[in-house]
Amino acid sequence: MRERGRVRGMKPFTKIAIVVFSLVAVLHLLRLIFGWEVIVVGFTVPVWFSAIGFIIAAGLAFLLWRENRGK
Repeated sequence: MRERGRVRGMKPFTKIAIVVFSLVAVLHLLRLIFGWEVIVVGFTVPVWFSAIGFIIAAGLAFLLWRENRGK
């Protein structure tokens, strides 16, 4: 879509949010693959938590990208 003679792109915050969500998704995926241990206040976080984190982060990144691609 054109706006005053130029192609309208994504807003900077949207780009940053997509990058952050994508990075979080990649880190969760790497934790799933390599089985990295995460300890928070003495509690060992199960690796399967990263599966949920991956689905949520990747889903949000994809939805933001798709929403802005259609504009």
